[in-house]
Amino acid sequence: MYIRGLIEFTNYCKNDCLYCGIRRSNKNAERYRLEKSEILDCCKEGWKLGFRTFVLQGGEDGFYSVEKICGIVRGIKELFPDCAVTLSIGEKSRESYQAYFDAGADRYLLRHETADDDHYARLHPKELSAQNRRRCLYDLKEIGYQVGAGFMVGSPYQTADNLASDMMFIKDFKPHMVGIGPFVPHHDTPLANEKPGTLELTLFMLGLIRLTLPSVLLPATTALGTIDPQGREKGVLAGANVVMPNLSPMSVRNKYMLYDNKISTGSESAQSVDDLKKRMSQIGYDVVVDRGDAIKP
Repeated sequence: MYIRGLIEFTNYCKNDCLYCGIRRSNKNAERYRLEKSEILDCCKEGWKLGFRTFVLQGGEDGFYSVEKICGIVRGIKELFPDCAVTLSIGEKSRESYQAYFDAGADRYLLRHETADDDHYARLHPKELSAQNRRRCLYDLKEIGYQVGAGFMVGSPYQTADNLASDMMFIKDFKPHMVGIGPFVPHHDTPLANEKPGTLELTLFMLGLIRLTLPSVLLPATTALGTIDPQGREKGVLAGANVVMPNLSPMSVRNKYMLYDNKISTGSESAQSVDDLKKRMSQIGYDVVVDRGDAIKP
């Protein structure tokens, strides 16, 4: 089992995705941004706890210019040259992706959300498109990143054909990482009253992905732990081999609410890594201190 230290550094977002709690139209969200020094402090604490990969995740926040992101990445790499830096900050230009990569970013997570264009349009505002999302993923891969794609399981309007299309896209694209998790509604979004995705179907899809891409890095997500107290353990037993405990400052963890009831202070917390190791050992897995780079298929 590989562990990644997750730092949710901004919950501002210019987008208005219909399912997301930090969408720009949600006036009830308590917004925050972390300074570079705060992000570096998170990494320092994470390094002491045994993390060798740091995942910087945030909304699409224009405050963080290309120069700012590059400065943060360089700052992390100067402190910890042997670590891996993963970015998860949305759709950018190829030039921006190249600049982040040149600054030292190793990986990029960008869920494709759904491979079906019509389904994508029903979950997102008109200014976003599935075609541009895929363009970003191909740009990232061509630049040389280890790339993560993924989708929500049980999202509104999703059909079995949609899931089949997602699997075909993943099979063809061959990402280094695949992040999937159940759809969990947020009360301040247009999709607040939709049914959540199920644990059963999410575990089934995790197993399919592991069989389709045997060497892929596959997280057991926080959303799994949100819908079931043993969700992450069940995800690991279904094929997941990555967990991403939260390294964000305690003061902001309950503000990065993409969906309702998101867990942030229990065993999914980076400070509870010893508890995580115990929970994983109980199901026969060892948590290792390692960058956990992707293995070529």
